[in-house]
Amino acid sequence: MAALPLEEISAQLESPNLRDRMVALANLRHVSPEDAVPLIKKVLDDESLQLRSMAVFALGVKPTPESYPILVKILENDPDYGIRADAAGALGYLGDARAFEALARAFYEDTDWLVRFSAAVSLGNIKDPRASEILIQALDSKEVVLQEAAISALGEIEDIESVDVILRFAQSEDWLIRQRLAEALGHLPTAKSISALKYLAKDNHPHVAEAAKISLQRLEEIGYQA
Repeated sequence: MAALPLEEISAQLESPNLRDRMVALANLRHVSPEDAVPLIKKVLDDESLQLRSMAVFALGVKPTPESYPILVKILENDPDYGIRADAAGALGYLGDARAFEALARAFYEDTDWLVRFSAAVSLGNIKDPRASEILIQALDSKEVVLQEAAISALGEIEDIESVDVILRFAQSEDWLIRQRLAEALGHLPTAKSISALKYLAKDNHPHVAEAAKISLQRLEEIGYQA
């Protein structure tokens, strides 16, 4: 299907029909960030939460100088927790280290677990080592998904010193936690990581065992031998 002209997309974004607006926004994926962001802004306050969510995500994959401040404002001020979570996630897609402070505040101060989860994931995505303290704190969360996000993010930021802390999850009853651990250890080359991965490679859940084998292979490929 041929891409629509910008003028046509712009007009569709003002259509009273939600489906028209959603199709128009989807068409922006083929448009340069500079041309797309002014049009994305037209629906950031749309009456449809679904469309707003799509628009916020679009800002994360269409980086311009405007994208970052808009997303931070949404993260800090939007009344809808789902939209705040979307903004936190989009900041991770931007990969802008300036987002560290906003994401850290969201993790510590937002009352909704979904926003805190998105913030933790994005702290891993921006690969800022300053996130270590926050992520280690998240390991003690009562929300399992926050623990999963923290383990993954500690791997993403390659926080070698966190290995001792995350290894306590090697015998977690939740196989997803064990899988996240196996994946994270593949980014953390230590003798303890190798030992834990050999243990996890024998896990009774196939996804965990497979993740551990892939991580062992990854560490071998980067030249790390226990």
